[in-house]
Amino acid sequence: MVLDIFTKALNRVWPMIAIFLCVVIVVRIAYIITNHKKITLYKEVFGLIFIIYILLLFQMLIATDTNNFHGVNLKLFNEITRYKFGTRLFNINVFGNILIFVPFGLFISEYLSAKKVYSVFIVSMLTSASVELVQLRIGRSFDIDDIILNVIGSILGYMLYKLLKHIKTKLPGFLKSDLFYNIISIILFAGIIYWLATRIGII
Repeated sequence: MVLDIFTKALNRVWPMIAIFLCVVIVVRIAYIITNHKKITLYKEVFGLIFIIYILLLFQMLIATDTNNFHGVNLKLFNEITRYKFGTRLFNINVFGNILIFVPFGLFISEYLSAKKVYSVFIVSMLTSASVELVQLRIGRSFDIDDIILNVIGSILGYMLYKLLKHIKTKLPGFLKSDLFYNIISIILFAGIIYWLATRIGII
């Protein structure tokens, strides 16, 4: 169900993603060459994946409407409890709103080198609230429950980030090297591009 929403969002925005990536890559390469900057490849790839994710995230949040409520809901857990556990609408509205923000928490934690969860909490809350305000202005709803669920997802992403950082400290030297992460990032990025291409029928 969440994957179906993702696929629909991808079908709508893949031209934007393709153009945006081309522009970003060309401009970034020109900047590096012009200013004789050294780069860390895996960090560059990480940034490109983040761009893809953000474009898809906002398309899913803005374009997907799974209930008939329009307006402002400030009553805590009102929308969460209106759906029966395990139903399609429950999975989309509750688990879906959590899961789509887990990568956000992971990306933001890495970008901020977050040592405490409060920075991720604030960024995700402001981001989710801005989405809800935009939805309200385009005839949709502002739902406090969505913000809560999105923040929970971001915190889970932060916890995943901390877990991965801890695992990294236990790895042998080569598995901590930039070369290793460069290889992994290239494979990961190629895999993501291939998978996205198959979802929209290019391949």
